Amino acid sequence: MTRVRRGYTARRRRTKIRLFASTFRGAHSRLTRTTIQQKIRALVSSYRDRGRQKRNFRCLWITRINAVTRENKVFHSYSRLIHNLYKKQLLINRKILAQIAISNKNCLYLISNKIIK
Repeated sequence: MTRVRRGYTARRRRTKIRLFASTFRGAHSRLTRTTIQQKIRALVSSYRDRGRQKRNFRCLWITRINAVTRENKVFHSYSRLIHNLYKKQLLINRKILAQIAISNKNCLYLISNKIIK
């Protein structure tokens, strides 16, 4: 069987991996085997943390809405506000509610008065 020269293919594959890992520190950016391991690890972390980021932002929005509602006696709690929003079929998502709560509290009062009446 004839010998296959893999220099070109292997070099292309390694340079692709090195470009991905160029910002890593130490051997993680220089040695091929550790670079491959770190690339796998980085991709796993980024996949996992994309879901975690959504969770964290939702938690942040809920905290902001709850703080404003308790502070200004709009409702007794966040959960009551959301429950009444759903009952009145005013479907405003939590991101927008959090922005309203921070930037314009009067608008939040108007929304809560709409719910109460």
